[in-house]
Amino acid sequence: MSNSAPPSVAMIGSYVPRKCGIATFTHDLSTGLANAVFDHPLAGHGPLGIVAMNDLDENYDYDSQVVYEIRDHVKQAYRDAADFLNQSKYDVVCVQHEYGIFGGDCGDYLLAMTDRLTKPVVTTLHTVLAEPNAAQRRVLAALGERSSSMAVMANRAYRMLEEVYAIPKSKSHLIHHGVPDVPFADTEPFKKRFEVLGRPTILTFGLLSPNKGIELMLDALARVKSDFPDVAYIVLGATHPGVKRESGESYRMSLEQKALKLGIAENVIFHNRYVSLEDLCEYLRAADLYVTPYRNREQIVSGTLAYALATGRAIISTPYWYAEELLADGRGRLVDFEDADGLANHVGELLSDGKLRASVRKKAYDFGRRMTWSSVAKQYEELFEHAKSEKDHRLSVAVSAQPKMRLSLPDVRMDHLYRMTDDTGLLQHAIHGTANRHHGYSVDDQTRGMIVAAMYHRLFNDKKVLGPFHTYLSYVHYARREDGFYRNFMAYDRRWLPDEGDRSDAQGRILWATGYAVTHPPDRQSRTLCQKLFRAGVPLFKDIVHVRSLTFAILGCHYYLRHEPEAKQVVALMRLATDRIVEQFAANESDDWPWYEDILTYDNARIPQALVLAGLQFDEPGLIDRGVRLLDWLLTIQTNSEGHLSLIGNRGWLKKGGEPAGFDQQPIEIAALVGACKAMYRATGDVKYINEMRRCFDWFLGANDLHAQIIDFATQGCHDGLTPDGVNLNQGAESLVAWLHSLMIMHEMQTDEIVTAG
Repeated sequence: MSNSAPPSVAMIGSYVPRKCGIATFTHDLSTGLANAVFDHPLAGHGPLGIVAMNDLDENYDYDSQVVYEIRDHVKQAYRDAADFLNQSKYDVVCVQHEYGIFGGDCGDYLLAMTDRLTKPVVTTLHTVLAEPNAAQRRVLAALGERSSSMAVMANRAYRMLEEVYAIPKSKSHLIHHGVPDVPFADTEPFKKRFEVLGRPTILTFGLLSPNKGIELMLDALARVKSDFPDVAYIVLGATHPGVKRESGESYRMSLEQKALKLGIAENVIFHNRYVSLEDLCEYLRAADLYVTPYRNREQIVSGTLAYALATGRAIISTPYWYAEELLADGRGRLVDFEDADGLANHVGELLSDGKLRASVRKKAYDFGRRMTWSSVAKQYEELFEHAKSEKDHRLSVAVSAQPKMRLSLPDVRMDHLYRMTDDTGLLQHAIHGTANRHHGYSVDDQTRGMIVAAMYHRLFNDKKVLGPFHTYLSYVHYARREDGFYRNFMAYDRRWLPDEGDRSDAQGRILWATGYAVTHPPDRQSRTLCQKLFRAGVPLFKDIVHVRSLTFAILGCHYYLRHEPEAKQVVALMRLATDRIVEQFAANESDDWPWYEDILTYDNARIPQALVLAGLQFDEPGLIDRGVRLLDWLLTIQTNSEGHLSLIGNRGWLKKGGEPAGFDQQPIEIAALVGACKAMYRATGDVKYINEMRRCFDWFLGANDLHAQIIDFATQGCHDGLTPDGVNLNQGAESLVAWLHSLMIMHEMQTDEIVTAG
């Protein structure tokens, strides 16, 4: 090892006072490094800093060691963090990886940061799955490529990285979960504090959730109570935040009811709180037995089990993977999943035989000495030294690469959407920035509102949007008639207004919105209702031939099939809608007019978007090629001599052989173009569609015929388009959701490949 100063390190992970296991681990490892490696207090100005992952809009009250914060559901924040780290004093970046603490699909926003980093990365893996889904496999494999080294906490994980994720063995290193260094001691002196003095005491610790298997221990306790009537079973830990969000304290209450029913209520003590490491060690040292009756065999690490081992507890556990390794060679006892009799037998044997219990405790304690934080910190230092000295490819590239300007994006703000939404739905129109109640509501706007609300929740995990989303969904549900078709317009006094013209657009938009919400539901309940509405809408399309309605239906099918890919009726509808669109194109298109009718009107780019998605679904390159040609044509005929977009206006549209109407140009066309460019990029990988996406988006910001800004950043609304006399100052729902949808796609898709707006 080098005699020079150890590499300085930036540690990325959740962090205290956030209440989760990764936060505790990040804090404890950092403290161990500060004490054992750096001989420097853990503080922001030292050689070790924390980049904290935030799951809340409001920041946690961090100490000075937190040098940067990342809001987990904001993709751009990861790139900004990479820029900060690249310019920082830190030599190495150490990532604490758990899928759930990073945003995106299975945490893939993290890759936006690691792709941009020029500093070497060492990754600690807190979860390694034997049977990952495609996204989980992709994320971990990519993280393996970007990491100099990967630390795992179990031998099984070491093997799985190569077998499941194709990560070379040379990158994998077994470093045990760190533990506090406490002396081996008798339990009785620590029992008084917890009011269990003189009682045989059993402990389970951790955030409470159904997979902890507490029910099994309660059943076992009922079996041993006759032999140990004063036995105390302490269940220590707050309810898991995710469980609490979904069902409050109902799970904890169900355990209390079970204890009452089993007649062991006086033997079970629930301590519903999150405890400090110091307090946890005190609880552990008061326990005669420590039990982890977990239900998930594939659990690859457990900090609570490691702590119990290090304090010399006699441990009984179900045989999940980490327990099998840690408790081998007599360091604890294993009992089959759901085997209450077997668990009771082990509890009874260890409580009744003090010498046996002491022997198990000593073996556990002795093994735990190799896992103390000081020992673990020294092992991480070796990985950091290796990472710093390694001739990393990214570093050599970064030295010679020319820096690129990354174009900024406005923040996504929902202020005007909330202002335009009441307890009935999203109001159609506005007078300037104020909702105009005279025009009431439309089902079209509710479906658009559903999509942007669900998308906003997916990208930013903001619960405030749930209220508006459910209001829009409720309107859609109420709009359904007995024959299955939907009403559209409602007056402000909640009277349904007569339907005018072709109603099929609304049917297609409902499939689009509900299909999107099936794959990206803000909550489980909304997915169930959206599935019902979607399935009920499928049969309506047997007689629908309107191209835009079929287009919207294809978009809905695309999203629905991402959740339920084997849904035969949905696949059949997507096929039917695609064939009908292609038939209408074939009957009308020509070399100089590749369109399905003799006029270009509204939402045009949604059609090539749908054809490309259908081509991907059915593996038909011809459909993709047709979609590409159509979008290229639409972009060409709507680009003026200055290079910016000049949209076809709705005051006459564009007739075959004629000139395009210059006004009124409407934001809905930009949303369609941005969505279509996204689909083209995903289908072809051609970077030009990323740049076209930005060029289209910039129409909102002044790259248009009047060089006028369409967005009102004071209200966070979007003007209703361009007229011959200037910007339409009204800020209605259609324009607003077009802006929000476009902006969120830009945030989702922004990459370093966006280097020009021209």
